Amino acid sequence: MTTRDARSAERSAVKGNGAGRVFPPAGPQRVLALAQLSNSVGDGAYYVTSALYFTHVVGLSAERVGLGLTVAWAIGSLVGVPLGRLADRRGPRGTAVLLALATATAVASFLLVRGFLPFVLAACAYASAQSGLGAARQALLASLIPAGARTGLLAHLQSTLNAGLAVGAGLGGLALHAGTRSAYLGLFALDAVSFLVCAALLWQLPSVEPARLERTDGRVGAGRADESPRDGRGRRSGRGSERVTAAGVLRDRPYVLVTFLNTVLLLRMPLLSLGIPLWITERTEAPAWLVSALFVLNTAAVMVFQVRMARGVTGLVTATRSIRRSGLVMLASCTVFALSSGVSPWIAAAVLVAGAVLQVVAEMQHSAGSWQLAFDLAPADRMGEYQGFFGTGVTVARTMGPLVLTALLVGWGTPGWLLLGALMLGASYAMGPATRWAASRSSAQPERPAGADHREAAGREESEDAHREGGREFRRSEADRREDGVRHPKGGNRVRLAPAGAAAVQGAEC
Repeated sequence: MTTRDARSAERSAVKGNGAGRVFPPAGPQRVLALAQLSNSVGDGAYYVTSALYFTHVVGLSAERVGLGLTVAWAIGSLVGVPLGRLADRRGPRGTAVLLALATATAVASFLLVRGFLPFVLAACAYASAQSGLGAARQALLASLIPAGARTGLLAHLQSTLNAGLAVGAGLGGLALHAGTRSAYLGLFALDAVSFLVCAALLWQLPSVEPARLERTDGRVGAGRADESPRDGRGRRSGRGSERVTAAGVLRDRPYVLVTFLNTVLLLRMPLLSLGIPLWITERTEAPAWLVSALFVLNTAAVMVFQVRMARGVTGLVTATRSIRRSGLVMLASCTVFALSSGVSPWIAAAVLVAGAVLQVVAEMQHSAGSWQLAFDLAPADRMGEYQGFFGTGVTVARTMGPLVLTALLVGWGTPGWLLLGALMLGASYAMGPATRWAASRSSAQPERPAGADHREAAGREESEDAHREGGREFRRSEADRREDGVRHPKGGNRVRLAPAGAAAVQGAEC
């Protein structure tokens, strides 16, 4: 990525941080958003139809489908870190493109599945490619977008994701209504094509050179202090030799703790798709169609308000504050959900809507804070590896969440809701000390006011222009002096004054 590309990204990213806009302005950030939109449309169609395709068309039992997907996502969570490390070493753009192509191939292979073993193999390939693609795209975003604009862009991407999922889910609904094999196959083909489009869009982004990783003997502090890696602006990241070890991110105990706490908070993810539907049908008198209404409410709220909710998150302090607030709101949401049991259908429906509103507010607050922590606490030269590890929290939450939520909500009822809320609150408040521990060991970047990156870029450009102009003046003065030496041999009495540019350069060097 050239210096001109970096400056352009900084300026457009800062300008495009306005709320209420689903797509960011032109530049790398818009290309990233279009790539997100492309594959999220396919994912929405896949999520809605995949279970019925594998059971009704392929002929697998529901138990085998569940087992195969659990195994696949478990493997995907394990390969996310090494694939993220590959993005660091080979370059995030090329790695992301290859993994998008691999995902398209894996989805296309579902069209040929006729038994359990081929299904498991295809699902493992799909989950692995998806996990690696997420890590590579995060590393690519970190390389192209200045630190102060990343959370705002991720909010745009989250809004875009929800818009794409909604469109894809609508297309999936049409296939479900048709109920034919051809309709299912057409949607899987659409999903595969969406990842081909995603790969083509990612290829349009500026190329990013691989990180230069330093190796150590595994001891904390090994290597010289002045060998710490530099970030995209040439500054020392402060996360050098201590982090670059054979064990990689797992040796970074503060980051591991932050990831664990974030995984606990991510238990909200299967809440909307599994926990609340089971609660509505098993424990309340509310109509079953309310499940769909709450999903639409959540999707629409994220599309409209996620960018606005993320505007105030600009560093570690505001990120941990946002996560603490999400814990409080999540506790209130769980309490409200618990009150929907044992009342009339319409009162239960009203209470459930109120709980869903609180839940989506907590979701947006937590998302904004966790994005900032994931980037700010990761070393600049190992972004892919660290994002791959941080992303395993999503996989673990999706894998373990159904077991935890079923036991708490369906099994325990109201006490289960209160326990879940208390768990969320505790994890959100523990995130503050964990983040301070990680920041003290990593020299993480301080809070940056909005527009700071743009002002820095402008200042650097003016400084570089001044140095170039001064250098030209200095070279001209040297040429003049050499010419004078020819005209006036040694001992001559002619004196020339150096131009102001040369004096300025000399003064700057003193």
